[in-house]
Amino acid sequence: MHEGQGRDGEATETGGLPGEEPAGGPLDGVLVADFSRVLAGPYTTMLLADLGATVIKVESPQGDDTRTWRPPTRDGVATYYLSINRNKRSVALDLADPADQDVAHRLSARADVMVENFKPGGLVRFGLDYDAVRARNPSVVYCSISGFGSKDGARLPGYDLLVQATSGLMSLTGDADGEPYRSGVAVFDVVTGLHAAIATLAALRHRERTGVGQRVETNLLSAALSSLVNQTSAVVAGGVVPHRMGNEHPSVFPYEPMATADGELIVIAANDRQFRRLCEAVGAAGLPDDPRFATMTERIVHREEILGVLVEKLAARGAKEWFDILTGVGVPCGPINTVAEGVALAEDLGLEPVVYPSDSAAVPTVRNPVDYSVTPPSYRRSPPGLGADGDEVRAWLLADGQ
Repeated sequence: MHEGQGRDGEATETGGLPGEEPAGGPLDGVLVADFSRVLAGPYTTMLLADLGATVIKVESPQGDDTRTWRPPTRDGVATYYLSINRNKRSVALDLADPADQDVAHRLSARADVMVENFKPGGLVRFGLDYDAVRARNPSVVYCSISGFGSKDGARLPGYDLLVQATSGLMSLTGDADGEPYRSGVAVFDVVTGLHAAIATLAALRHRERTGVGQRVETNLLSAALSSLVNQTSAVVAGGVVPHRMGNEHPSVFPYEPMATADGELIVIAANDRQFRRLCEAVGAAGLPDDPRFATMTERIVHREEILGVLVEKLAARGAKEWFDILTGVGVPCGPINTVAEGVALAEDLGLEPVVYPSDSAAVPTVRNPVDYSVTPPSYRRSPPGLGADGDEVRAWLLADGQ
């Protein structure tokens, strides 16, 4: 049985969902109504589910868009969808249908948390906007995710690629003289999902202390500008507009791939000590004593001269041999792996990157990245089929006249 904070902060039963065993995590007892789709919202709710929350994923009768984003697939199911929907139950609701709308209202009335990423104002006509849900459930933590906020940006659709472009990220990505490129993953959807999860946890903590719920809002553009860290700081604090530099770093050198005898190796010397160790290891021990190369600022100015020396020295050995040598003397370096090789590296390092939920489907997904000494994440359910739990969820919500 799950208990949450009801009206005025009193404990109320919010669980009892058939087949729902206690998860044992820090969010065991928290009921999440997930009205989100695609990536940012579902990533948020999966993180909450990993920590023990009961998450009910509300989908349209057509299903989450990511169900159709294939290839690749596993047993005919899009791996995109599988990546962000474990530990959830699915119910398909047509919010324009009065009966289904009633189910949605009942769910929102019982939830501790509601997460949605509809276009701002898009849930008003269904009675599922914050004001309507708060009237039914005053202590609810209502998390809204949008592309460009709920003010003047409310009219704009929220897609990660649009935000990669409009935030400035694409102006930083790619060859210096080439075309702008997007990141190889929807990075701002993921970052926004992380911010939404943090905000939800903070609001739950506030409710625990005060009994008061609230709405938390985040958007992809704000999350993007925050996550651009040093690049946005260059603009707002330094008056400098960053630009594409390929694999070069504007403030650190070396910090890029370098050619060896048989392939490229990422080489990093982020401080004077690392730079000296790098030079000694490759047989250029005198470089750090040259006044032109003595500080990071000077090395940035003279990067081409240093690069010429380093590449010449690195050509004497292969990437694997240099990896062993440089790592051995404390110089950060590494190969440019495929994603498959990245997963294999994590396995070799004992990070156990792949987990298999304990249900019969046991669909492999990438593990939650945080270790907890007392309350570890759990992997109870594989990503659900569309509406797979609809009958149980409907019966549960309609029971006892709730």
